[in-house]
Amino acid sequence: MPARLPRTLIRASGPDARSFLNNVLTQSLDRLDEAGVLYSALLSPQGKVTADMLLWAEGDGVIIEADPTRGGDLLRRLSMYKLRANAALEDVSDQYDVLWSAEAFDTARPDPRLAELGFRAIAQRGAREDGASAFDAHRIAAGAPDLARDAGPEEVFAGEALLDELNGVDFQKGCFVGQENVSRMKRRATTRKKFCPVTFDGPPPPHGTLILAGPTELGAIRTGAEGRAIALLRLDRALTATAPLTADGRAIELDPPPWLILPAAGESAP
Repeated sequence: MPARLPRTLIRASGPDARSFLNNVLTQSLDRLDEAGVLYSALLSPQGKVTADMLLWAEGDGVIIEADPTRGGDLLRRLSMYKLRANAALEDVSDQYDVLWSAEAFDTARPDPRLAELGFRAIAQRGAREDGASAFDAHRIAAGAPDLARDAGPEEVFAGEALLDELNGVDFQKGCFVGQENVSRMKRRATTRKKFCPVTFDGPPPPHGTLILAGPTELGAIRTGAEGRAIALLRLDRALTATAPLTADGRAIELDPPPWLILPAAGESAP
């Protein structure tokens, strides 16, 4: 049975709903009807992630699925960007549930980020089991960050947040907020700080625990589970470190998944 995930849902409707969102978000909504659901983000003008989200097709409009801690601010920012567009934005979180399961179920679609993240659907509100812990375990096992918990608002650039690897940005579409910096970093391959899973023995070090190579700070632990955590660190330096990596005095090891784009050899910089 699918379980419920705590999420904010925002309906964007009206003749200009999709075109207005297409102008500000990282993903091309031209693919939404075919895909059914897309991963996307709203960036700052500097190219840092304000909020990430899933976009669901609903008729000619869109339902935006976001983390509850970012939903209110996302609605406010989108309302500012809407300007004169003939579109309406409405919080409909009290009307629907986001359902999740590791296995396929009726009406569900694969998570557009990674196959390992399971299946989702939107359904009418009902009494359902909370699936947040189970989904979190799958997410950490897959190595995918939760940008609402693993990063602060506007802390990480799109490349650092793995939007490229997780199908969250369309580099072929027209302009979106923050596109200039994102495209420049992509062309120059200058993204050296990234999220990457790390492994260790025992329970995870506390959130924010520094990752060291000898005395040198490389980054910090973010969310974790037994034996594994998501870290945000200078991946170029971690990959070439000659001293053992530690966190909270314990040995850790990088465990980059095969889909993670690693910094090119010799690309390390101050």
